[in-house]
Amino acid sequence: MVDFAHSSEREVADLFDSYGIEWHYEPTTFVLDRDAAGNPTCAFTPDFYLPAFDTYVELTTLRQPLVTRKHRKIRMLADQRPDVRVKILYRRDLERLGAKYGLADAA
Repeated sequence: MVDFAHSSEREVADLFDSYGIEWHYEPTTFVLDRDAAGNPTCAFTPDFYLPAFDTYVELTTLRQPLVTRKHRKIRMLADQRPDVRVKILYRRDLERLGAKYGLADAA
C-alpha cells in the first residue's frame, strides 16, 4: 500500500491502474545542487514514473509560489539531464481529468 502525500496522487494512481498503466510512486530523487562538501542542497522527486512512456509525472495543486519553485527545479533538471522527461499536471488538468473520468478528489 502506497502512502500518498496528497489525495490527488491517489486518484491519479487509480486512473493509471484503471487503464493498466504501470507506475512507480516517487522512485527517483534527482540531486540538482550540492554544497562544497558534496551534500545535496537542492533536489527534485517527481510524483510518478511511467516506465512504458519513460516519463515522470509531477502533480501540482499548490499555491503559485510553490508552483514557481517546482518550475525552477524542473528547469534545473532539464539543464542537467535533458534525457529525463517530466510532464507537469496542474490543478486545471486534474480538474479536467476528474470531470472526464470521475475522479473523486482530483484537485
